[in-house]
Amino acid sequence: MVIKSHEKGFGVVTKSLHWVMAALVITVFSIGWYMDLLPLGLAKLEWMSRHKSLGVTVLSLAVLRIVWRLCEPTPKALGNHKLERLAAKLGHLGLYGVMIAMPLSGWIMSSAANFPVSVFGLFTLPNLVAPNKELFETLRTVHWGLSWAIVGLVGTHIAAALKHHFIDRDATLRRMLPHGAATKGSANLSEDQRNV
Repeated sequence: MVIKSHEKGFGVVTKSLHWVMAALVITVFSIGWYMDLLPLGLAKLEWMSRHKSLGVTVLSLAVLRIVWRLCEPTPKALGNHKLERLAAKLGHLGLYGVMIAMPLSGWIMSSAANFPVSVFGLFTLPNLVAPNKELFETLRTVHWGLSWAIVGLVGTHIAAALKHHFIDRDATLRRMLPHGAATKGSANLSEDQRNV
């Protein structure tokens, strides 16, 4: 099991962060959508608390993932076209940006509403701004817009991975799977073997 990424594939830390964050982002979005349908009451407040706690978890893991990515090599892109590789880089930057901006906007929005963010009941984050109804309304719109931006970015990310797998038939998707291709031991495989 390779801990760090290398030229031909991703390490276990990167893969783990990728899949844990994917599950968290889907969960946080689903909870946000669900709690918006609930009438104001205890159940809605409980779901809001879960949503905020998981959002803080996404923010923490996004920062950790960025730091980890800066500390290790990134595998070479397998796309054949410069434009495709540029789109992949921009897509990844967009995902990182939204995974930071979305929970931050939620945290500031809660601060503006004077509802401190309790993280799983273990500790409470400090308010980042003073109570401000106008700022709260603005940030609610921003948070909503970012939620749909992340849906678009994640959808595009999934579509690109499937395109690489089924159309290009390269190892882009497989090398991000838990036991996927392109570990250090596969470095001696031919290009054709890696692309099957």
